[in-house]
Amino acid sequence: MKRLIPLAFALFAVGAEPPAKPLLKIVPGQVVIPTDRMQRPWGELITLDAKSRTGKFRRENSDEVVEFTVMPYAELLHHAARGDLQDFRVGERAIFRLHENDKGEWVLLTYIQDEMNMMNGHKEFYHVDAIDADKKALTVTQGSADKSYVREKGIAIETDKETRFWKAGLPAKFDDLRIGSQLRTKTHGVGKGKTRIAWEVFLDEESLLKFQTEQKAVHAARIREEGAPGFIDESKENAISLTLFAEGDEQVKQLKVGKAVRVAPAGVDKKPSGEPVKGTVTAVKMAGQLCKVTVQLADGGAKFTPTNLARLWVETK
Repeated sequence: MKRLIPLAFALFAVGAEPPAKPLLKIVPGQVVIPTDRMQRPWGELITLDAKSRTGKFRRENSDEVVEFTVMPYAELLHHAARGDLQDFRVGERAIFRLHENDKGEWVLLTYIQDEMNMMNGHKEFYHVDAIDADKKALTVTQGSADKSYVREKGIAIETDKETRFWKAGLPAKFDDLRIGSQLRTKTHGVGKGKTRIAWEVFLDEESLLKFQTEQKAVHAARIREEGAPGFIDESKENAISLTLFAEGDEQVKQLKVGKAVRVAPAGVDKKPSGEPVKGTVTAVKMAGQLCKVTVQLADGGAKFTPTNLARLWVETK
């Protein structure tokens, strides 16, 4: 009988529940997105401060005002492309992805996704169900192109004198709308409730893609000028290791061993805080959308502090 006891314990151990995985947590100097614990409310942007990388938005389902801090690696998705804080317009309707800080407050932001990006990414449209020509207003259903998936019905979208309409990438007008038209929009709120007023109404895919192409060009030019941002992982002697964020792909795609680069430390606002130092890439490896790169510097790396931010430029000559 005694011989059966160890076997019983072994069987119990095999069938036991595995220990729970620890919750992900945002850590300074690391790219961590706690997808196991997050909130993604729709809201109306109230303020943005590019210097402190902070802002406020109003939850559209409760009118609660939320203050947030933008993580350095946050995805800022504007006009269905990558962007930065200065691309967003106060009042804009967007999704804000939030996580908890050490006090349990939902204030750490890892993406802002505008309406155009959400609908384009999910391949969804507003299907026009009713048109009020006098009030210049629409009632729509949000769902897939063939309505095999419907997210929401009875959505009211208002227009005003600032609303612009687009068809085939060219200016159009309210009268071009028809029952059954498939639309995407860029809307804003009015400071309370779920009221949506359109800034932009896209009557076709071509028009939205025109805006997307323009935004991609703006972002690429910005990264060429300002450099690819990232965290400083290690700094010793004349070498530094960086984790470059996904937004810097305009520079990242040019990286290879032996490539000449310039690197500068950066502040909380992600702007260079010192003169760039010349260097040569000695190692480069992609880790998902992130890029791990090691640079041998021409001068010392004392000014580069681990967990702080940096900017990297690929030399083109």
